[in-house]
Amino acid sequence: MYSDDDLRAGLRQQLSVALRDRDRIAVAALREAIAALDNAEAIPTDADMPARSGEYVAGAAVGLGAAEAERRILDAEAQGAIVRAEIEARLAAATTYEKHGRSARGGELRLGAEVLLAALDAINGER
Repeated sequence: MYSDDDLRAGLRQQLSVALRDRDRIAVAALREAIAALDNAEAIPTDADMPARSGEYVAGAAVGLGAAEAERRILDAEAQGAIVRAEIEARLAAATTYEKHGRSARGGELRLGAEVLLAALDAINGER
């Protein structure tokens, strides 16, 4: 399903190291980046069709996984852009926290951004 140069695979490898090292800041940053990639691959639902329980449609798919849809496949450039957006969001949030006197939380967010930036650099260096 995913190509060999998938950024997610590299992030997951780094996540397992962070979990083993019990680095909660790195774990949080890496999990959020992986979740952002997963969310970007999701197919948007049809907003025109409201979900109504108890109604049946003739010929509709029934059973476990019958209504599953293929996910989008993101290329390496799109994956990198999503992770860079996560880094920028963390840095912006860190600035906001620091402006409001929450420098400890701001520092944690900055460390998480550094973890993601280092992960991008390490993964791109392997390609």
